[in-house]
Amino acid sequence: TGVLSFLQRRAKRLGIDHRLPFLNGRFGIVVPLDTIGSLSNRWSYGFAFGAVSSSVLLLFSERYVPFTVPPWARAIVYLIGALEVGLVYFPFFACLSTPFRMAGAILGILYSAAWILVTVWDTATCPGGEVLGKYQKVISQWPCILSLLFLLGRFVYIFVKDVRIRLQLETENLEELVGLHQAKHVKRLLSRTPEHSESLNWLERRVYEWDPYFKFPNRIIGTAIISLIGLYTMTLADYSLSDAAFDRMEDWKNNLKEVVTSCNQTQALGYMIPQLEEFIDVARKSWLATTIFASLNSVAYTFHILACYRKHIKRLWKGQKGFLPERFHDPKPAVSVASIARYSGWQIAFTLWGYLIVHFVHFLFVLLFVYLLVLPIQNGKVLAMLSNLGLILLTIGIVVALVILQVVLVQIFFLQDKMSPTDKQKPLALNNRKAFHCFNYFFFYYNVVMGISTCIIRLLLSMVVGTWLVSRIDRTIMQRGYENLDAGYSTWIGMIFADHYHNNPVMVCFCQLLKNTFRDIYNTTSPVNSRARRRWALLYTLLKNPPLILCRKHNLSSISSPTYTATEVRAWVMASQTQNQQMAPKAIPEIIVTGEEDC
Repeated sequence: TGVLSFLQRRAKRLGIDHRLPFLNGRFGIVVPLDTIGSLSNRWSYGFAFGAVSSSVLLLFSERYVPFTVPPWARAIVYLIGALEVGLVYFPFFACLSTPFRMAGAILGILYSAAWILVTVWDTATCPGGEVLGKYQKVISQWPCILSLLFLLGRFVYIFVKDVRIRLQLETENLEELVGLHQAKHVKRLLSRTPEHSESLNWLERRVYEWDPYFKFPNRIIGTAIISLIGLYTMTLADYSLSDAAFDRMEDWKNNLKEVVTSCNQTQALGYMIPQLEEFIDVARKSWLATTIFASLNSVAYTFHILACYRKHIKRLWKGQKGFLPERFHDPKPAVSVASIARYSGWQIAFTLWGYLIVHFVHFLFVLLFVYLLVLPIQNGKVLAMLSNLGLILLTIGIVVALVILQVVLVQIFFLQDKMSPTDKQKPLALNNRKAFHCFNYFFFYYNVVMGISTCIIRLLLSMVVGTWLVSRIDRTIMQRGYENLDAGYSTWIGMIFADHYHNNPVMVCFCQLLKNTFRDIYNTTSPVNSRARRRWALLYTLLKNPPLILCRKHNLSSISSPTYTATEVRAWVMASQTQNQQMAPKAIPEIIVTGEEDC
């Protein structure tokens, strides 16, 4: 990092440059990653995040703390641990983003090789662990090792490419403001829309429609990669710990069985043993099944958030804000910029904790399903199960039927006829008002009773849906009007607005065209443009110094006019600007400057 900082020069001179001129502006700030505007080396940065993933997951525990700290200091410990991880992996990102390719490639090769050697040596010498067993390090560290190998290959490629450029075997592509995909996107906007577009296949209609003119920022790709690696590690740890927990429950059950057998306990305790065995067996199988479904659900959420990011950004590009709550149409700039820094960390945490919460909810539903439906069938209690299930379904069916009946009665008897035969629905206009008032009166008392069950169902559905969508940071789980209480959703809105304002293809293309235009104007050497530049400089000078207009040659009308030297003219101009009338002549209608051709 010190070497790259020494090579980097500061654009703005500081006070230290005057005291130490031999530094020549060196020791500039090394930027590890452009999280807003950069769209190059996206997958390289993604694999760099993959190398970081193991240490990021370690931050969720306190095993890396070498000493005990009081509870109030845990936040400070987490901050120090996060800074340590950032400092350790800083060279990977700095070597990828530095404009000095040769130095960055060599340092990156050395740093990647050192990390690969240390990681492989640690995995080979200490492969076992308490959670995943004998090959814990191999199972958990192979994504990190794969990412490090990719980074090593990438740095080798950068080194070879820079050598070829220095040997003039390859031309260097200068990085412009606008990317090729952004230029094509703007070109597509300016082109005429085809009358018959290509038909989409089932995957593009139902899952994801590929857009070649859209690229995800490296921040989004890195977040998705860490989330997927974290889900992989979390799933393995979840399965291993749950298997060990159920084995421990089996041991407790066997010990209890031995105690009951040896001490000849009561029949009630003996009856509990089969029930406990059945519960352990059902819980083990249910937890394993829900582990698979919860993992697939979290992986689907990760990719779905990518699709939602693209959909929301493209809507903002079109100026469409109707999909957002009204209070989020104009977020504060400070909140939006801060959301860029918060989003990645919060999305990873939401994904991992959301997996655990969704897994537990799935587990409860599967247990309920097994005990209400599967076990009664296996134990030959089909009639009792069907009787109870039929009673529950009949009650719910009657409630739903009465709700539908109210709508049907209103549709048939209490709405006026259609105004046109082509109308799909009747107008919102009452008919048979007296009968409707009686209908409303008698159903009032029933709806009071039915409202209790509806309230309970509403609360249960709200809890289930809110728990199910806890990992979805792109969607609020709060009621309308309380979206500000959802910090994750506020972060999402601020982040997409910041990306919209900084990476809008139309705005970026305009800036690129403006930059190219000024570069062409100031780099050209044609006499016409050179004359234009001189005349523009003359106009600007005369606008800022109006008294100099009198000094121009076309104001000289006759030779008999008074003649002044250049020194006298300068003194007169300075006097006129300071409004010192004693030093200035009373009237100088015409001036001839002697000794110089042009003022």
